[in-house]
Amino acid sequence: MISTPFIKRPIATSLLTIALALAGGVAFVFLPVAPIPQIEFPTIQVNANLPGASPDTMASAVATPLERQFGRIAGITEMTSSSNLGQTQVAMQFDLSRNIDAAARDVQAAVNAARGQLPSMPSNPNIRKVNPSDQAVMVLALTSESVQRSKLYDIADSIIAQKLAQVSGVGQVNVSGSSKPAVRVQVNPGALSKYNIGWDQVRNALNAANANRPKGAISSDQNMWQISTTDQLFTADEYQPLIVAYRNGAAVRLTDVATVTDSLEDRRNAGLANGKPSVLIELRKQPSANIIETVDRVRELLPQLKASIPPSIDLQVIIDRTATVRASINDIEYTILISVGLVILVVFIFLRNLWSTIIPSISVPLSLLGTFGVMYLLGYSVDNLSLMALAISTGFVVDDAIVVIENITRYLEKGFSPAVAALKGSREIAFTVISMSASLIAVFIPILLMGGIIGRLFREFSVTLVVAIGV
Repeated sequence: MISTPFIKRPIATSLLTIALALAGGVAFVFLPVAPIPQIEFPTIQVNANLPGASPDTMASAVATPLERQFGRIAGITEMTSSSNLGQTQVAMQFDLSRNIDAAARDVQAAVNAARGQLPSMPSNPNIRKVNPSDQAVMVLALTSESVQRSKLYDIADSIIAQKLAQVSGVGQVNVSGSSKPAVRVQVNPGALSKYNIGWDQVRNALNAANANRPKGAISSDQNMWQISTTDQLFTADEYQPLIVAYRNGAAVRLTDVATVTDSLEDRRNAGLANGKPSVLIELRKQPSANIIETVDRVRELLPQLKASIPPSIDLQVIIDRTATVRASINDIEYTILISVGLVILVVFIFLRNLWSTIIPSISVPLSLLGTFGVMYLLGYSVDNLSLMALAISTGFVVDDAIVVIENITRYLEKGFSPAVAALKGSREIAFTVISMSASLIAVFIPILLMGGIIGRLFREFSVTLVVAIGV
């Protein structure tokens, strides 16, 4: 039977056992940690911008042509869109069996097909693959009593976000709570009417004054000097004297028809941390990254980040999702250790034999370690469901060991030698043990074949449990 070669070759069996334990132990170190199994929702988000357009215009002129083209893509289960001032966002969720990269190519083709029906926009609609189940694993806040929020945003976007994006495991860094500095021109319609100036004239004057075009060169017979300068304007004081038009031989300047102030690109973007105005930095991890290790790396980088910004700016962590994850994982790991200890204690109480107790005390941890190796090969993670499966499997795993030990003990009591008793006892009970394991595995087949989000969520639980029983 299946156990005979392992009994006859104890050294090879011992080496195999050690190799299985080492492989599982190494795999456990590299397994990612997450609160629940990683479920990739094939979701693609398309953003289109048309500055100044009303929500109604964005919905009719931008969202509708895009949705018409997106509706022809196969495999879309849900499509939603939202239109705001100057911005439209279309989110498409595909069937779970749909490849996200192939879906992105189809969406890009649909955007190209709809481009001729869209109004003139400063940039093409951008496509982004997202996972709606992903949440920020960490949120940092920048606050200051003396530095303006626009300056905080600039520091967060140009210094801190760039360094955080380089941290291993960080997949995306979003900066919110303010906006980049900008010059705001509030035009007075009455003044435009008084000077008989159109809106397009004001816009053309601003575009022409803020251009950064090549200036040319000055050359001689032997040398050439490149003219390098910039026409860009950065402050309100530089915009105010711009000439918009000439009326009655006099120049009409921008300050005559508009109010020019230093402001933000988006004045309706605000953030709060502990009741104080702040700029927020959200961190999202990569799908296969260990959430705990990623957050630990970010925390190690915080002293360096604080040293790279002015001392008047306070950088602090306001949200850390790993606190609950650490507590949950530690609790389940503690539960597994207790369950293994109780199983070994129960076996010792009933068998009252030290050597018979050592066997399940080896087989149960070995099954758990071997399961970690298979989990690593399957791309699973250490999460609440997989650890719960391991906790449940301790009772199933020890059943087989107890049945075999009890039958071998019966032959030892009859006077057979340990080797003969092991061969005869295991040979008799082998089919029973295999049938018990097969019946336990069969119970979880419906969960393995379950579809939808629930099936994806509990597949890792059932596979982990089945592998533990098999090992």
